Order: sequence, then C-alpha cells, then structure tokens
Amino acid sequence: MKSEVKTTTTQNIFRIILASFMLIAGYSHLTFFREDFQAQVPDWVPMSKDLVVLLSGVVEIILGLALLFWKANRVYIGWFLGLFFILVFPGNVAQYLDHKDAFGSLDTDQARLMRLFFQPVLIAWAIWSTGAWTAYRESRK
Repeated sequence: MKSEVKTTTTQNIFRIILASFMLIAGYSHLTFFREDFQAQVPDWVPMSKDLVVLLSGVVEIILGLALLFWKANRVYIGWFLGLFFILVFPGNVAQYLDHKDAFGSLDTDQARLMRLFFQPVLIAWAIWSTGAWTAYRESRK
C-alpha cells in the first residue's frame, strides 16, 4: 500500500481541522482537562489513570503534528489515528457505564451516550482525510 496518495482540497482542510483538534486535545490532556480525562480511564486498566492520560495526550500531540507535517507517511498516520480512536473507545464506554461526569458537558447519560456515536465519525474522518481509504482501495486492484 502506498504511504501517500493525492488528496482533495476538502480532505486537506478536514485533515488540518482534525490535526488542530488533536493538538488541542493533547494539550488539554496535559493541562486543564487532565482530571476530566482521568474519568474516562476504565478501572480495569492496569496503570495509573494519570499516566494513561499523560501518555495519550503525548500521543495525540504527536499524531496532530504528524497529520500536519509528515506528508510522506500520511496514509499510515491515518490508519494509526483510526486505530488510536478505536483503542480509546473503551474509555468512552466506561465513562458512560460508570456515569462519570467530565468536561462540564458530559454530565448526563444522554450526553455520554451521544458521544459514543461520534467515535466512528472520528475513525472515518482520520481514514478519509489522510487518503488512507483511497490507498487501501488502490492496493486491492
């Protein structure tokens, strides 16, 4: 599979928006929303909740920067980001099941449930905006 494919202007705009969200989310993991993100770490994770939040924040910053600047491997970055969104999904589910409030807006079961449905959108966004899906389809021909 190619590590880079030509993407449209629309894909590039959405990739830059996603990269910006990743950078902001990563920074917020390390600073002002650190405790709120700890609410998403399931109790069964065998690490300190704070360490998980810090590590995921660093990964988000790296992925955000990679989305912006590492064009030669953008397809792989798209797949990795999609996988990252899958890996953090159990935290979102745990937050819903455990009724844990966070961020001021995730303070009802309905809000936490609605958030769960946004995760597949993020996965698709990462894969589409980086051209990863196109590269996959071209490799199957």
